[in-house]
Amino acid sequence: MDRITIITPDDWHLHVRDGDALATVVPHSAAQFARAIIMPNLQPPIVNTELAQNYRDRILAALPGHSAFEPLMTLYLTDNTPAQEIQRAMSSGIVYAVKYYPAGATTNSDSGVTDIHKCFDTLEAMSEAGLPLLIHGEVTDPSVDVFDREQTFIERELVELVARFPKLKIVMEHITTSNAVAFVRNAPANVAATITAHHLLLNRNAIFQGGIRPHHYCLPVLKREEHRRALVTAAASGNPKFFLGTDSAPHERGTKENDCGCAGVYTAHAALALYAEVFDAAGALDKLEGFACHHGADFYGLPRNKESITLERSRTPVPASFPYGKGTLVPLRAGASVAWRLSGNLI
Repeated sequence: MDRITIITPDDWHLHVRDGDALATVVPHSAAQFARAIIMPNLQPPIVNTELAQNYRDRILAALPGHSAFEPLMTLYLTDNTPAQEIQRAMSSGIVYAVKYYPAGATTNSDSGVTDIHKCFDTLEAMSEAGLPLLIHGEVTDPSVDVFDREQTFIERELVELVARFPKLKIVMEHITTSNAVAFVRNAPANVAATITAHHLLLNRNAIFQGGIRPHHYCLPVLKREEHRRALVTAAASGNPKFFLGTDSAPHERGTKENDCGCAGVYTAHAALALYAEVFDAAGALDKLEGFACHHGADFYGLPRNKESITLERSRTPVPASFPYGKGTLVPLRAGASVAWRLSGNLI
């Protein structure tokens, strides 16, 4: 199959940053997706509905004039997020979820939750309102090996959350292990997961091939090949609990290539092409539409998109970098190529 037409997909986990960065990264996502869940980990973070509205306005202002792309906003959960903010968020019509970052787990997470028990009143309000909780599922305990932090989070926190809040919609974002796949698959229907293109394509060897590869460093960190294969099996299975979330995370080149580089892989420039490679290699191109277009919308209770896009098999070069404010942004596959592209479009 060299050509496939699918409903226009959505990205259920996206970072677009702020300020001058928006001019580069927002059009990349808007060219491929109808909607995207926008992450709130700015500096300062998006902790209330008013800040979310202002951020949404800035994203819309960065769109090309013809674009109908819809940013779906989220709030950043803290120890002090009031339960009353959930009703304001629901009434706004622009906030679709709340993001739980364990404090210190990843980029701009210093204001995150130090103890999830402090948030139980807010989580109860979310459960009653039907507002999903999106989880960066890693512990920050320094005694836990970085490659075990996802599994430990499941054991220490997620099991309790699922049991205590049986009506709360929970998305375990960017899962990276066979353990997470098994947990989500066996959990109740209110628990789902997103999977990134880079975790489907790469294992942890990619960080060290020929030397340190800072543009392959992300959190959660890439895992063993056995885990990558488990993710591919889950994504290509047709199980509606698993859906597309790129976690595309842009950083200026200098903040990646230094003695304490930032975590994040930028994939928004060619996200659908990268996912198509995965599904093609798995012999499951017929399952791409469900994963990219149906499952996430259904879980969030939103209508499926009505427009369609076409992907065609075509070896397409990836630029070495993109402008990014006053610096540059290095994408996944920089200077190489992808095997698919949107029909009629170049990267």
